[in-house]
Amino acid sequence: MNAEILRDVLVPEGLFGAPEAAAGLPREDGCLRGDLVLRDGRVAGMVRGAAQGRPRVVIPALVEAHCHLDKCHTIGRMTGIGGDLRAAIQAQAADKAHWTAADLRARIGRGMDEAMAAGCDLVRSHVDWPEDGRPPLAWSVMAEAAQDRPGLELDRAALMAVDLLAEPGMAERVAGHIAATGGTMGAFVLDHARREDGLRAVIEAAGRHGLALDFHVDEGLADGLDGLGLIAELVIETGFDGPVLCGHCCSLMNVDGPALDRLIERIARAGICVTALPTTNLYLQGRGPGTPDRRGLTRLRELAAGGVPIAVASDNVGDAFCPTGWHDPLAALNLAVLAGHLDPPFARWLPAVTHDAARALGRPARPVLDAPLSALRLSAAPDLPGLVSGRFAPPRAIAPADIEPTGI
Repeated sequence: MNAEILRDVLVPEGLFGAPEAAAGLPREDGCLRGDLVLRDGRVAGMVRGAAQGRPRVVIPALVEAHCHLDKCHTIGRMTGIGGDLRAAIQAQAADKAHWTAADLRARIGRGMDEAMAAGCDLVRSHVDWPEDGRPPLAWSVMAEAAQDRPGLELDRAALMAVDLLAEPGMAERVAGHIAATGGTMGAFVLDHARREDGLRAVIEAAGRHGLALDFHVDEGLADGLDGLGLIAELVIETGFDGPVLCGHCCSLMNVDGPALDRLIERIARAGICVTALPTTNLYLQGRGPGTPDRRGLTRLRELAAGGVPIAVASDNVGDAFCPTGWHDPLAALNLAVLAGHLDPPFARWLPAVTHDAARALGRPARPVLDAPLSALRLSAAPDLPGLVSGRFAPPRAIAPADIEPTGI
């Protein structure tokens, strides 16, 4: 069967796969430029082609590695919103009086549709877990909403305060339900008194049930928050070998010099991925009587330089934690570029919303080479700054009209 061609595209070199297959291709700003060769609906290779004037960008489908579909789009029924993380927690808890099946289904579906329109095919949503340990209504409603959207893979992560998970039997009870229904074990870790006991229980329960781990950790700029270091130590001590994702990690900004180097080395040795969530953290962190003078980000550049995989995600959308936003990892990356000084070439940061984000969720890397067309997205942007900026329409699925027959 003759091949088909997707002409004159840019593919970020680190997302292509098999460097030997890219030998001899032109490079532009961290990208390969040429024609993608397609056979039987998959990418068979890339060849030098005639420039068509303005190339288009091809990337793997995006990954939304951290969001809250159970909370999204509730801001319209809230009043007097403002304040720090704890104030947002209280306001959002009050809104749960409205969380009927119909309300959840409508809002969760809206959030999923936004993510798919942005170019995502994989989403991890955290789900607030009640203090009694029983699964929440949102857990099942979210699964039902995902079944109605066959182009989207959903991973649900239970979210519960780590001190509650320190109670005897609680971590095992939650992990057992997740193992039976599919999903990821998680916890909220801040300055809880029993955080080490809770973390140990969570890690051990996840290990027994073969679950991945995802923590909200050190979501603040106060000195002395130590959850990230504790998680790294316990992962190493217990030999836990599943994926571990730690989101927020804002207080890492308080650590520098040799102490930061040692902590990053320990995080890397534990195999932890760190997710930056710029929308929520810029909105909530560093609050005072006037304009904030601290960024609510983690140390993205230092983590990446130390070999720690990083992801960037949308987090909260239209709720008490972030009253604006939408489910779009590229929009979150654009904000991270501005707030965290993530300088070009952007090819080195795009894995944070594709390759590395997928691996952080326990999925395989998703190179362009040998990928089915359904796993790729095409953008009209002629370069990566245009792609990340959002100046063009969101990257979309590749259509038959984009492809030409060839005699190759």
